[in-house]
Parts: sequence; C-alpha cells; structure tokens
Amino acid sequence: MQENLPNDRLLSRPEVHIHFGLTQRFLEVAAVRGDGPPMVKLGRAVRYRVGDLREWIEARKVASTSQEVGQ
Repeated sequence: MQENLPNDRLLSRPEVHIHFGLTQRFLEVAAVRGDGPPMVKLGRAVRYRVGDLREWIEARKVASTSQEVGQ
C-alpha cells in the first residue's frame, strides 16, 4: 500500500499504521525507548518520513527468527 507514497511525505501515526502496519502503540513506545523509526517533531505533533520508515524496516530484515537485527 505504501509503494505510491513519495519518500519525503510526512505521515502521522495513524497513517503509518494504515500504510506500514506498525501500530500507534508500538510507535509511541518505540519513540520513548529511542529504538523506533526516526521521527520529526513539529511542535507537539510527531510525524514520520516515508523514506525513513522504508530504510528503518529494510535494516531489520533477518533470515530467521533467531537472528539478531543487523547481523
């Protein structure tokens, strides 16, 4: 569903869920822990750049469930 989105488009958390399947709760918790996708803060609003989401997801590809991310 996210194939047609330009890399520079900013998405809200509900839009990230629609296009990438990441839940809003996951994004909230990951933002606090600092291990989620990069985000842009616009005042109190948090947005995610489509290109950053694609890169973040791509960097987490693994061959098996026992493999650590980044190996």
